Amino acid sequence: MEIIHLSLPVPCLFFTRCARSAERNGNSWRGAASETMTLLQEPQLSPWAPCAYLPDRNCRFEYFFAYDLTGAELEELFCRGWRKFGEYYFRPNCGDCRRCVPIRVLAGEFTPTRSQRRVMRRCSEIEVRFNELEYRDEIFEIYRDHSLNRFGKESEENDFFAAFYTRSCPTLQSEYFLDNELIAVGFIDISSRGLSSVYYIYRTSFEKYRLGTYSVMREAEHAAYLGLKYYYLGYYIEENPRMAYKGHFHPHETFDWTRETWAGEGDKSIEK
Repeated sequence: MEIIHLSLPVPCLFFTRCARSAERNGNSWRGAASETMTLLQEPQLSPWAPCAYLPDRNCRFEYFFAYDLTGAELEELFCRGWRKFGEYYFRPNCGDCRRCVPIRVLAGEFTPTRSQRRVMRRCSEIEVRFNELEYRDEIFEIYRDHSLNRFGKESEENDFFAAFYTRSCPTLQSEYFLDNELIAVGFIDISSRGLSSVYYIYRTSFEKYRLGTYSVMREAEHAAYLGLKYYYLGYYIEENPRMAYKGHFHPHETFDWTRETWAGEGDKSIEK
């Protein structure tokens, strides 16, 4: 991999680390870089486009394509507000608008609210299995149902596979069964210090179970079981109901884009 001088902070961290490793070991840049992620396209900015979350605003993203990330590299990205689908890594870069706020639950300290405990009781007969990433036709059928009936969008199998089954980092999937029927699936990345929810889909005929809320609790629980500190929920947006629910899981920390630090609820900023 060639040396790339970038203005975006996180990939620079990776290349700087490679350089230091090369200096210590007497290796070339190219040899050291092979020990870290493989960058397919250097980071760049997308064009401005209408925001999918705030209808009165426009948005743009920093993004790059990469694979072979380690859990430690993934954690560095998560700690600076990056997200991913497949080999596509991105974070918002919308000028003065900082309303997409990265949020993470402290997995080992998570305490459900009264309403969340009711969801747990309602879902008490649902079996959850955490497995290696494995594509099956029935999972795509759930995705197609979820996309069409929740968002009015048709789905293409190739796009689905590229987003969720192109493995670029450590990952797994959670599977939810009721009476031996697969009713929901979560796609989860694994960093050195946490699990990150990439996306969650369910059969919309089971919507009454509040499966989205249930998945957060079970996956945060699984992060704690694995000895990981965090469960990353992506972006919290107070003004958007589909994103604001993420603030209902406590205790959590949010990311300050300006200071590039995390802060707990009611706390001053803390280091990553």
